[in-house]
Amino acid sequence: MSKIAHLSAAVIKDSRGDATIEVTLASDIGHSVKASVPQGKSRGSYEAASIDARFAVKSVEQFIFPAIRGIDPALQEKIDEAMCALDGTPNKSRLGGNAILAVSIGVARLAAAHAGMPLWRYLRNLSGISEGHGFPRLFVNVINGGLHAKNNLDIQEYLVIPRARRIEDAVLFSKKIYGATKTFFETREKGEIPVGDEGGFMPSFKNNEEPFAVLAEVLRRMEATDEADFGIDAAASNIRMEKGALTSLYERLIGTYGLLYIEDPFTEDDFGSFAELQHRFGAKTKIVGDDLTVTNIERMRRAKKHESVNGVIIKPNQVGTVTEAIRAVRLAREWGWQVVVSHRSGETLDDFIADFACGVGADGFKLGAPKPAERMAKYDRLIAIEKEASHRKRRIGLDG
Repeated sequence: MSKIAHLSAAVIKDSRGDATIEVTLASDIGHSVKASVPQGKSRGSYEAASIDARFAVKSVEQFIFPAIRGIDPALQEKIDEAMCALDGTPNKSRLGGNAILAVSIGVARLAAAHAGMPLWRYLRNLSGISEGHGFPRLFVNVINGGLHAKNNLDIQEYLVIPRARRIEDAVLFSKKIYGATKTFFETREKGEIPVGDEGGFMPSFKNNEEPFAVLAEVLRRMEATDEADFGIDAAASNIRMEKGALTSLYERLIGTYGLLYIEDPFTEDDFGSFAELQHRFGAKTKIVGDDLTVTNIERMRRAKKHESVNGVIIKPNQVGTVTEAIRAVRLAREWGWQVVVSHRSGETLDDFIADFACGVGADGFKLGAPKPAERMAKYDRLIAIEKEASHRKRRIGLDG
């Protein structure tokens, strides 16, 4: 049995240049790992609290480390529950959800290193997901709006969802449509096109529907109209548009572009409007909660009671520990909801979220545009995971 022997923290910069936290954990038998946490700009009111990075460092070194020193990192649930008890608040505002999550991720990574297995496989064992569950579909942010961009779009993310079955093929397709869209805009706008927080393009448009007209035209030029689906993250808590106008917009987008996926179509407490949309379109479109549910089991139960959604976003930093995020996935699976794991708009080079998405058998994975370094770290990690899984199958004879 190994033990946690060292834990320290430091302030680093995320992809927006804002301060976040990175921790270093080491065991008494020589393993050492790092973990850093992302931050969202479009945040739900019910998320775990993120405190100033300098105070988060203090939380890690002065309070969390003495509480978990000497514990076997394989005891993930025990460690996560100890940190939550030490914090003692409903939203982790004393120690900071960012401080707690950084340590929680580091503990999982350290335990995987001790077990001699890739992190995604360790998380799969931890979550209890069956061996046969496939890899997630990629939800690629190609056009940005809302709080993530400086343009006139109300909708925050216009998503392209490749239909490719293999991760490597899906990543390649993602890069191709991103590059083709860039060429389209540069020709139309006669110059370089700025990008938003997650790497999606952010020119101005005539209305909220035009981005899909552009993406449909790009796919036509690529001769790939049958190789991808469309989706949106409306992030409607940040949209100043009446419910009727929003509903009409969604109706047109579903009718014209066959939207497969709509995330946060209404404000974070409007369970009823979510339910109305889900009852009308849920048979063919996933109506997904993010700010509505915030990876929080109590919020998820409320959404279930109202029949508000048939899918849920899972973001570990919304809830603050690996254990709680896994519990949320298990509950969603029990209810037959689609599980979509997501990064945040302010990211780091840490690729934990890719291992987590594969480890819990997510149906979808939102990881931004396939260009910025902090996003490509996740895309590259996905390809590596697919190769690791393929190699293991060949080694144990599952390929025949």
